[in-house]
Parts: sequence; C-alpha cells; structure tokens
Amino acid sequence: MAILEKHKILETNATLLLGASFLVVTIGGIVEIAPLFYLENTIEKVEGVRPYSPLELTGRDIYIREGCYVCHSQMIRPMRDEVERYGHYSLAAESMYDHPFQWGSKRTGPDLARVGGRYSDEWHVDHLIDPQSVVPESVMPKYGFLMNREIDAEYIEDRLKTDAMVGVPYTSEMIEAAKADFAAQVDPFADTEGLLERYPKAQVRNFDGQPELTEMDALVAYLQILGTMVDFSTFQPDPAR
Repeated sequence: MAILEKHKILETNATLLLGASFLVVTIGGIVEIAPLFYLENTIEKVEGVRPYSPLELTGRDIYIREGCYVCHSQMIRPMRDEVERYGHYSLAAESMYDHPFQWGSKRTGPDLARVGGRYSDEWHVDHLIDPQSVVPESVMPKYGFLMNREIDAEYIEDRLKTDAMVGVPYTSEMIEAAKADFAAQVDPFADTEGLLERYPKAQVRNFDGQPELTEMDALVAYLQILGTMVDFSTFQPDPAR
C-alpha cells in the first residue's frame, strides 16, 4: 500500500510525472544509443551485395516513380509464415545501397524482396501490361505504356555520381563505363566482360523482347535482380551480431 501511495503522488503531480518521464526516456535513450558510437558499422557485411548496375538502377527509379512501393514491400520479417512464403528473411546489408530503401509498410500485393528469378521475363512483361491476365484477382493497375517509352543513358553518369556522394561505392571506372554498361546489359551480343566484372550476377538479355531499349527493360532488369545477390545456401549470420 505504501508503494501505491507513493505512486499516486507521482500520478497526481504533473510536474513530478513530467520530470520522472524525462528521466526514464533519457536513461533509455543513452542505453540504446551509446553503444552505437563504439561500432564501426551497424550493418553486417554480406558477400555478394553490390551496387545496382546502371540499367537496374534506372529500373529502380521507374519502380519508385510509379509508386510500386505503395502496395509492395521489400522486407521479409524473420517469422515462420514470412520465411515459408517468401524465402530467407531480409538482411540489412541487402538495402545498404538503397536510397531510399523499399521496406514498405503495406502489402496489397506480395513482398518482392526475393522476386528475382521466380518468374520469367515474359511473365513480368505480361503482368505489367495486364496484371489481371496472369493474376485474375489482382487490383494492380496496367503499366503497358512502359513498353512504348524508350530510354537512353544521357544522365546515367550523373545518377551514379549522385549515389556515390551519399556513400554508394561507385568507382570512377564504374561511372566512366556507365553508358556502355547501360546498353550492354540488354544486348546478348555485346562484350559484357567488364559489365560482369563490375556488377557480378548482372543478367544480360533483351528483357522485354523488343528491339528498342525501353522502361520495361529497365524495370524487369531491376525486378529480376531482387534477392539474387546473396547466396543463401552458403550464408552464415555473424554470431557476434
């Protein structure tokens, strides 16, 4: 009863309650934030994670422009139902070069963190042109206009330089070769040795089946790389983290 009486004093005195709340929040904040100053990096380095290729990065910009993140998340939580449906839970390192990240907060459609390689290019093209033709219950709008929007690499060097300014490790060699890499990724007959050296696992082919390089090519290239950089058959989490 004595403890309850003392607690009543705290609850009925606004100034005292405010001071006590501030003290608790301050202590809690210090306990949570202080250890971060002693860590060189809060993100575990994972083998395979790399910056997006110029074409993939362009596709990602189109993905954001069209608001795909509003209905699709890119974050698999470490829960059984999530992992069984979508695959290995998402790693912080997989989003380390994303500005902004695409974790999302809502799933009208499925999570896309591991969508790369799950469907053919043709499926993605058909789905984007007419979602209901492959998923009848889908409420997704049609994006067929992407097939008619040709793109070029006029500003791709500037795009890579901008990301480099905020920490994405694009080297001067990557920036100089950006225009060539942009075009080479959709040309199966191009010399892609340099492209694959700079961007391991980059997929090289005509993504939308048209002779023109379009926004559809870029978007499908981006979707097909999601979740494929890390080899989860050999991945072992750092036990120290």
